[in-house]
Amino acid sequence: MGNIQHVTSADFDEKVLNSDKPVLVDFWAEWCGPCRMIAPVLEEIAATQDNLEIVKLNVDENPEIAASYRITSIPALNVYSGGQVVKQIVGAKPKAALLNDLADYVN
Repeated sequence: MGNIQHVTSADFDEKVLNSDKPVLVDFWAEWCGPCRMIAPVLEEIAATQDNLEIVKLNVDENPEIAASYRITSIPALNVYSGGQVVKQIVGAKPKAALLNDLADYVN
């Protein structure tokens, strides 16, 4: 059961693309109100399961990663498995809706 880590351009490949389990990347920014609203929900999810890693990537500090995945609205949640995007969720959602969207990846 994990805590949410922050990733950057320097360790994105290692922590996300090369992970042996699915990874949810929360694309966020400090100024984004909905990003701040969803953060505690993601913390709760991270604390209660261990099948899915959850990491945060600040789009202002790592614009090249956000651009390479065509992130145009935040919060954007991408699930990566085997180095590929397998699920995309855009916008803040309540915990129940997020868990429903992530049902294939959480225990």
